[in-house]
Amino acid sequence: MDRDIELAAAGDMKAFEKLYQTYYRHVYSRCLRMTRNVSESEDLTQDVFVHLFHTLKSFRGESSFTTWLHRLTVNAVLMHFRKQSRRPEGLTIDIETSIEALNSKPQILNRITLDEAIRKLSPGYRAVLVLHDIEGYEHKEIAKILGCSEGTSKSQLHKARIRLRGWLAKQSISKSDCVESMIQQVGFSPC
Repeated sequence: MDRDIELAAAGDMKAFEKLYQTYYRHVYSRCLRMTRNVSESEDLTQDVFVHLFHTLKSFRGESSFTTWLHRLTVNAVLMHFRKQSRRPEGLTIDIETSIEALNSKPQILNRITLDEAIRKLSPGYRAVLVLHDIEGYEHKEIAKILGCSEGTSKSQLHKARIRLRGWLAKQSISKSDCVESMIQQVGFSPC
């Protein structure tokens, strides 16, 4: 186990600060990829590190620290989605994305449509889709991260892709042009 991890688990704040500085961008980027919302990602990143501070003592080193931290991050985002689904709220507008959409070319509108479609997926489908098609994890790794079987990961990815394509097709997007270009933009692999 890394010395900084051991020291931080023992309560050394300088060691924990090093961990924070080392992994902040890593955690934030995962949150942003899953939520597609800057302010939610910032809040979730802080929540992950607060949770990490309290649970670091339970890290046993059976997996790599980055895998363990990734699982904490994904679980925090999934819990956030569960909490959101329980309370009815209006549509959250990401200001940065909206400004980009107003100031950029029509291709950004395709990206926004794809982002909206991904947001409509259930949290489980979205997590597997993001981890596999955007982050590039294999099903075996996703199964470890999410605590499910490889078969469940494959099944959820397949269903997520079907729902995503169905929603995009309903938006009257030309399948041959826009959908394929959007899928290539975010690195989706074909089924």
